[in-house]
Amino acid sequence: MAQISKDTTIGELLNVFPGAAPILMEIGMHCLGCPSAQGESLAEAAMVHGIDSDLLVEKINAAITAAAK
Repeated sequence: MAQISKDTTIGELLNVFPGAAPILMEIGMHCLGCPSAQGESLAEAAMVHGIDSDLLVEKINAAITAAAK
């Protein structure tokens, strides 16, 4: 599975790796199904929620790697 970036939208992320939902919800992103959230990039979502986008992407990519094993 490809690694994701800060430019990946929440919708794209959840389509390729549904396992990211608990990670996003854990940090306060609870409206993952909202139409506006689907088109929001991880960088935009992180900024709105006061989270470091680099750390968020790193955590999600680590989960993707772990799930692939």
